[in-house]
Amino acid sequence: MARARTLTQFQEAFPDEARCAAFLFERRWPDGFVCPACGAGRVAALKSRAHTYECLDCGRQTSITAGTAMHRSKLSLTTWFWAAHLMSTHSNGMSARQFEDQLGLTYKTAWLLTQKLRRSMVDPDREPLEGVVEVDQAEIPFRVADTFFEPGNAGKILIAGAVEVIDRGANHAKPRRKHAKYLDTRSGRIRLAMIADNSAASIEAFVKANVKPGTTLLTDGHASYPGLSDDYRHDPRTVGKMAGHIVLPWIHRVFALMKRWGLGTYHGLRRKHIDTYLDEFVFRYNRRFYRHVSFETVLGLAAHRQPVSYWDIAGRANPRKGDATIRQAPRRRRTATGMRQDGSRNAQTEGQNHV
Repeated sequence: MARARTLTQFQEAFPDEARCAAFLFERRWPDGFVCPACGAGRVAALKSRAHTYECLDCGRQTSITAGTAMHRSKLSLTTWFWAAHLMSTHSNGMSARQFEDQLGLTYKTAWLLTQKLRRSMVDPDREPLEGVVEVDQAEIPFRVADTFFEPGNAGKILIAGAVEVIDRGANHAKPRRKHAKYLDTRSGRIRLAMIADNSAASIEAFVKANVKPGTTLLTDGHASYPGLSDDYRHDPRTVGKMAGHIVLPWIHRVFALMKRWGLGTYHGLRRKHIDTYLDEFVFRYNRRFYRHVSFETVLGLAAHRQPVSYWDIAGRANPRKGDATIRQAPRRRRTATGMRQDGSRNAQTEGQNHV
């Protein structure tokens, strides 16, 4: 397993804002600056604004973070780089509470930072799983309130998972005859997602979105899988009285690690943002053998990620962009003699009527 940068090496590589900006510029425009408005390459760096460039053809000014996951962020680049390094290379990840303590942020800022980084851990052009893939479902507990272990405050989330089965000798997937045992293997890439139920429609949608057609599927013989036989080579394994982790060892190991990670790092996951947490787990698991490049991968994806605001992540309407509030009762203000009705608006109206 290739080691990632140590904290000392990371601090030497990115000691200040200028070094971080140079690294981000190279990741965003590897072939040179390209104006997002006109597509020209002639540019001049502005001295009045930090890390901002002006196109010499159309005059468009573009910041190094404009149009990325760091769009309009008040945090420094060094804070973003530290957060990306810790979150991508730490074996168990970092929660918002830990970022609050380690980086000296408020909890709301730390939570928004982690959510934006999690959304940058999914490559939109990633290749689907192929070869031999184990597929199964599992239930994990989720937290409703702040007290996870109290009765009545916990529920279950249904998770579908898929993992590649790699032959250790050939170092790639080797499909075998049906009902044959896959011995001396290891796990490859994985995919996880929340599904609504155990129906055939939900499972087929997950498999078709994450597994390449023609792949050999190793399942537990659930009634929802036979519909995949047209596009995939289905090799069901009836569990019966045998333990599921013996028949499908690698996907059950992934589920066990995921459950222990969710309880240990976050003390229980929540249903609302479960997919982003699963993407974080998948990102680190798929790069467990080369963590030295996971930090560059996160920033590379973040540099080409469309900006998303706090209100989009929280799923709430932005109050600043809503309609003007019509007050049903007159406003009251505090005075030296107590609370009184605000009569400035009425006085102004009466003055206009009098004129």
